[in-house]
This record gives sequence, structure tokens and C-alpha cells, in this order.
Amino acid sequence: MINEIKNDAKDRMAKSVESLKTQMSKIRTGRAHPSLLDGIQVEYYGAATPLKQLANVVAEDARTLSISIFDRSMIQAVEKAILTSDLGLNPSSNGQTLRVPLPPLTEERRRDLTKIVRAEAEGARVAVRNIRRDANADLKALLKDKEISEDDDRRAQEEIQKLTDSFIKLVDEALALKEKELMEI
Repeated sequence: MINEIKNDAKDRMAKSVESLKTQMSKIRTGRAHPSLLDGIQVEYYGAATPLKQLANVVAEDARTLSISIFDRSMIQAVEKAILTSDLGLNPSSNGQTLRVPLPPLTEERRRDLTKIVRAEAEGARVAVRNIRRDANADLKALLKDKEISEDDDRRAQEEIQKLTDSFIKLVDEALALKEKELMEI
């Protein structure tokens, strides 16, 4: 019973950290990365479709993304979707593929992105702490129902705290890595 609570908390904390990493991968750094365009939706026959279902996105070099669109008639729609996104990118078409050069980030924009990344990390920390709170509440309920002893409760809470600390450390490491990436020129 205690192990179920710990495993559930561990799984949920891992999902929170994974979610943070996914969110951070969508934040633009100075380096071209295909996941940068993951959030872009393209109008495809009346339905909003993710870009990665319509095209192959690869990093051509450190500052350029190349988009090979499966359906050539969609080049204009994909170009429009990228232009209207909030990424501030200007794709250029050569008839068959789109090339998206990434302009270098200004110092001010880097600072703004760093603030956004820190806010995302704080959200992940809060999520991990909420999971800890839920797990501890479940343990208290077991203690109240006399299904576990006070010693078991205390031991389990300490283990959950260690889990929490380790996942918060992972969040901090992801934050430090992304901040370093953002501040690179």
C-alpha cells in the first residue's frame, strides 16, 4: 500500500519533469532545433494539423531549419503558419522546401526567454511539491484508518521527501542547462 503511493508519486513526478523538458524544448534558443516548430498548426483541408504530420523538419546547420513538405501544394500554407506563429521566424521557399533561418537572439530577448524558462521551472517545482502533498495526504489517511503505524508513516514521508528532492534537483538541472543554452551566443 505504501509502495503504491510512492510509485504513484514517483511516476507523477517523472511526468512533471518530462513535461517541463517538453515545454523547454519549444522555447527558442540561438540554435536551430526541429522541435522548435512542433507547436505549429497548419490549415490542411479545413483542419488544423501539426506541422510534423505534413513535413519533415531537420536542422540544416546551427542557424537554419529545412522543411521538406510532403504535399507540395501546402508550401504556402506552411509558410503562412510559420509567419503567423509567435516565434518571429521568416521562412523562404525555393519551390520544393522551406528554409527557416533563425536570427540571432538579442540580449533583451534572451533575458525575456530566461524569465519564461524560470517560470516554467517554478511551475514544475510546484507540481512536484503538490504531488508530494497528495502522497503525504494519502499516507495520513492510511494512518488515520489504522492501516499503517506511525513509524511506517514517518518512514514513507521521509522517502517521499527524498523523491521530491531528487525530482526538484532534476528540474533545477534542466533549468540550468536551458539557461546556459539561452545565454550562448
